Amino acid sequence: MERFEIKDLTFTYPLCARPVLREVGFSVEKGEFVLLCGATGSGKSTLLRLLKPEIAPLGSKSGEISFFGRALSDVPPEKIGFVTQRPDEQIVTDRVYSELAFGLENLGLPQSVIARRVAEMASYFGIEDWFERDVSTLSGGQKQLLNLASVMVMNPELIILDEPTSQLDPIATSDFLGTLKKLNRDFSLTVIIVEHRLEELVSMCDRLLVLRDGALVRNGPPREVVAGLDREDPLIGSMPTAARLYHALSENGSCPLTVGEGRRFVESNYNNAVSALDRGEYNHSEKKALEFKDVFFRYKRELPDVLKGLNLTVFENEIFCILGGNGSGKTTALSCASGIRRIYSGEIRVLGKKLKQYIGGELYKNCLTLLPQEVQSVFLRNTVREELSDAGIDHGELPFDLSGLLDSHPYDLSGGEQQLLALAKVLGTKPRLLLMDEPTKGLDAERKMMLTEILRRLKADGVTVVIVTHDVEFAATTADRCALFFRGDIVSVGRPGEFFSENSFYTTAASRMTKGFFQNAVTVEDVCELCRANGRRDGDA
Repeated sequence: MERFEIKDLTFTYPLCARPVLREVGFSVEKGEFVLLCGATGSGKSTLLRLLKPEIAPLGSKSGEISFFGRALSDVPPEKIGFVTQRPDEQIVTDRVYSELAFGLENLGLPQSVIARRVAEMASYFGIEDWFERDVSTLSGGQKQLLNLASVMVMNPELIILDEPTSQLDPIATSDFLGTLKKLNRDFSLTVIIVEHRLEELVSMCDRLLVLRDGALVRNGPPREVVAGLDREDPLIGSMPTAARLYHALSENGSCPLTVGEGRRFVESNYNNAVSALDRGEYNHSEKKALEFKDVFFRYKRELPDVLKGLNLTVFENEIFCILGGNGSGKTTALSCASGIRRIYSGEIRVLGKKLKQYIGGELYKNCLTLLPQEVQSVFLRNTVREELSDAGIDHGELPFDLSGLLDSHPYDLSGGEQQLLALAKVLGTKPRLLLMDEPTKGLDAERKMMLTEILRRLKADGVTVVIVTHDVEFAATTADRCALFFRGDIVSVGRPGEFFSENSFYTTAASRMTKGFFQNAVTVEDVCELCRANGRRDGDA
């Protein structure tokens, strides 16, 4: 059987004493679907880029990589497709049809061949309705689907994906992963994917690989690997909800991986006489930290409104999470609140004062700070040390460790490490109102928990936090209140327990797993608490 093989791969970045990959070795069968996971900074993205010579990083490399019997250097570029976590970085033309044809045109294929392959791929991916649209008008999910289609039209033998769903909402994520699995199944396409959001992917893959500190520590069937993880292993937090529940309750036997398996596991093993948690009342401040009143915004006069009479109130000293589909207006609302975009109708108030009354940079002086989705935009220096120094921050006082990265260029960090550095910089401004756009992007489960603790400490110090996120699990764990954005306005607001319990799609796996059996259980901790309160059906504690 033909294999894609990596043998004793070691890689060190320039000016770094320690290798980021250490003697990594594994093989991938043709047509296999392989999931690579590990903590932020464990070397996953570096490994993926070394498998695609055109984007391989500079540095010292040893070991061998062979592509189905050929040296990697002899493989035509189109045979290995690559999809990144940032859809906009990969798009090179302004129209959907041009993007699909771009790679084929660079191969010099006849127009008749290009037209046939583009039409076939557009039909397969169901993008005929937006075939002639400007790519700037597409949602994040559509852009990522277009990237995948643009790679697939080249007929690759292997496709590599680096956190392709990190900027997608839950529904777009499911659609994207479903399409990817269909390609794998229909065309025996070999897939290697890195992700931190593993709820659906673990049960979908044929094999699970785990990197830790640059070394491959686990390699095997997903159920076997997940069941074999130590209960205290930080990677447990990244696993599907059903598997986390299995480990938290110290169960034996077959480890459940899907929502359906998790539901059967709970219903067959635990009683439900106690069906709901007593959450008590939520008491918020009467003072308003951020207020939108009938706000309208559009990017150009001739374009439709993005914000359509938006009304929203966030009270002082609360953590408020905004969820919703790609393109619904969430990021635009943060841009307007931070003064980056100017509304044409309505009113925005920050800490009780009209936004337009803040003058001379007053808004950004110990008042409001925005952590943008594209965190690279906050980096201005050549090293992490210089970035922190500019912000007046002593790295030893940070709630997370960046000491091993101080001499690295910010752009050489992993996505999760960049996120932490950007967070350190914005916290250095000592805001009273902190706006965050997708702050968990690129973060592993352990660092998400750390971020939650940081935000709770900020709240205890009197900071109000408003977060736009697609990460429903993070929102359920972290937020005081959550809101759902739809077509430029807020359609529902509530405490996480009620908010996620009432939703069917914008909800957590724990909620879907226990709906109708338990009430208002939206996190693994909630389900564990109810399982323990009810006891096992066989009478064991």
